[in-house]
Amino acid sequence: MIKNELKQIWAEGRPTINGWLSIGNPFTAEIMAAQGYDSVSIDVQHGALDYSMLLPMFQAMRASGVVPMARVPWLEPGIIMKVLDAGAYGVICPMVNTPQQAAEFVSYLRYPPAGQRSFGPTRANFSAGANYAAEANDEILAFAMVETAEAMRNLEAIAATPGLDGIYVGPADLTFSLHQGRLAPAFDREEPEMIEALQTIVAACKKHGKRAALHCGTADYAARAIEWGFDMTTVSGDSRLLASAAQASVASFRELTRAKAVSVEAGKEGY
Repeated sequence: MIKNELKQIWAEGRPTINGWLSIGNPFTAEIMAAQGYDSVSIDVQHGALDYSMLLPMFQAMRASGVVPMARVPWLEPGIIMKVLDAGAYGVICPMVNTPQQAAEFVSYLRYPPAGQRSFGPTRANFSAGANYAAEANDEILAFAMVETAEAMRNLEAIAATPGLDGIYVGPADLTFSLHQGRLAPAFDREEPEMIEALQTIVAACKKHGKRAALHCGTADYAARAIEWGFDMTTVSGDSRLLASAAQASVASFRELTRAKAVSVEAGKEGY
């Protein structure tokens, strides 16, 4: 089986950067996967896509060699097993609030005797290489999302879950939950209590030998997160990057043409 490059990078003590796909299109996936990310995750939970788009997006990403991952909609065995069979090397599961849920999530990712995953890796048999059944348990990453006040109360027990590889922080929902809706959900939190919460998650991960991942809005904030001890950061995503680049291009055009128009008018007045 092709080895999980993320594990190799972390073993060398280096952090990784994860790309994010919420547009259901193989061409978009192919473009993003070619930009130098260590991994790229397809968002089946909130993305404008479903399983019928996920599989061809994984196919489009294959040429780049990037590690393919997916965030599933919920803690439900059917979709978790299907994204794995489609070739995911990592699964991010939202709203994991208890150690029981974390253990249940892990069980859906692992073949017996480590779990209860059903065998039938339709595409993974080809995309992941030979000996998949024997090696998948060791290569597939399981990330539980900590994004609620309840999950924070159970943080230590979740982080201690056998077979769980890491905790992926959803800062928008975590902020919303911890502050009971008083703060709008958003990335890159600057509130002291939120930074403390993020550092508490990192500490729990380090204590129990788990990887810590954080979804960020900017590269600057992601770099700070790495300094706090996070092993992986997601920086923005396809839809936001597209909007940002388009907005910057239009703004630049407006500014340049406005300046030229002013210059022309000034020339006319001088004449």
